[in-house]
Amino acid sequence: MKSTRLLRRLGTPMPAPANAWQRGNKRASPQIHPFLFCGHRVATQGLSTDCELKCALAEVIPSLQDRLKSIKTAFGSKSLGEVTVNMAMGGMRGVPGLLWETSLLDAEDGIRFRGHTITELQQKLPKACPSGEPLPEGLLWLFLTGNMPSKEQVAGLSAELRKRADIPPQVFKVLEALPAKTHPMTQLSCAIMSMQPDSKFARAYENGLRKSDYWDPTFEDSLDCIARLPGIAAAIYRRAFRNGSLINADPSLDWAGNLAHMMGYSDRGVRELMRLYMTIHSDHEGGNVSAHATHLVGSALSDPYLSFAAGLNGLAGPLHGLANQEVLKWLNQVESELGSDVCREDLSRYVSETLKSGRVVPGYGHAVLRKTDPRFTCQREFALKHLPDYPKFKLVSKLFDVVPAVLAETGKVANPWPNVDAHSGVLLQFYGITEENFYTVLFGVSRAMGVLSQLVLSRAMGLPIERPKSVTTGWLENKFG
Repeated sequence: MKSTRLLRRLGTPMPAPANAWQRGNKRASPQIHPFLFCGHRVATQGLSTDCELKCALAEVIPSLQDRLKSIKTAFGSKSLGEVTVNMAMGGMRGVPGLLWETSLLDAEDGIRFRGHTITELQQKLPKACPSGEPLPEGLLWLFLTGNMPSKEQVAGLSAELRKRADIPPQVFKVLEALPAKTHPMTQLSCAIMSMQPDSKFARAYENGLRKSDYWDPTFEDSLDCIARLPGIAAAIYRRAFRNGSLINADPSLDWAGNLAHMMGYSDRGVRELMRLYMTIHSDHEGGNVSAHATHLVGSALSDPYLSFAAGLNGLAGPLHGLANQEVLKWLNQVESELGSDVCREDLSRYVSETLKSGRVVPGYGHAVLRKTDPRFTCQREFALKHLPDYPKFKLVSKLFDVVPAVLAETGKVANPWPNVDAHSGVLLQFYGITEENFYTVLFGVSRAMGVLSQLVLSRAMGLPIERPKSVTTGWLENKFG
């Protein structure tokens, strides 16, 4: 009965804003096109034009709400563990104080998306081509519903995203008003904020909206935002690095494939890389800066545009979103000092000297993981398949053979294994995406799927505004002194 009432309350989606490509460029028509899997058309007839994903989400919300009530009733007074002074002074690291449904980090298996490992996702999620990379649309479906989608459901979601992909005219006006040398992440944040006046959630809330229906316009805004991100990111890339000439979307391509296409890369390998990149960077629990910032701002019932912009601004910080760039700088330094064909013995000595000088080896170690990051592993497998002879990949491989042993010998590193950032920049470099300032934009486009999915679920679960307790240094001294 609950799901029936929810479905009855689903509103008809608002029409997408008019086309807005500058300099006479026009986006492809927003009508639904047949989706291509390896050149074969997958019929989208019979799929709900009222957004099948939204209907699927509405069906699972009652059970999610009931589960939350049961947990509160059974375990509400239970302790999640002790909080030490070091934890409070150390960025709240390790403090369990946030509910986040879309992913959970396991020390042995790495990140699990809705309970599934990266390896399982590569096997189970629909692909654009056999033996290819998962389509991010499938992961978005999984994030929101908790269920693995069929190929037809993913095809329908790809069509839905294309239908919503038109970018409001003010986005381009805002981008044009910024200095040409504005950092791409600043441009992306401004572009997201410029869409806020069209927020369906903000409008519905102002007109009076039942709390039980908050998730509905939150979903609409979130899907609109995700749908537009490839076009916005590509426009920023073309404006910053390709003289501002824009490329129309290809109606036969998927969400990530179109991102590569609109950036100006037609190679099939780039499309596959974008599918992989968008999938593995999409979520990483709720405590990292971009996820937590999105959740925190959203908990005040700020709409998805305001919330996601906050997350992007956190991602732009050098301690969060610039890690793969730091790896590339270090790899370039190694190449300049030792050459690209360095032997493992010389490389081992170089790593030891780096550590003895008080510096770190970028891309190695993780606060939680105690094994090689599965996101590193899947990128390595991609490289072995698509770019086995690329000199930078060979260097990454040699470091993979050398660095863990050197770090382990110090006795100071709990996890000496590589993380996701040890590899991602090298893959982008191989395909000619060498503009390192843009890498965090790609990270942000991917991260939208996780944080905005959780924002929808947070509103469906009725989670309250976030308000942790803070203390002063004097309070600590008085309590423990």
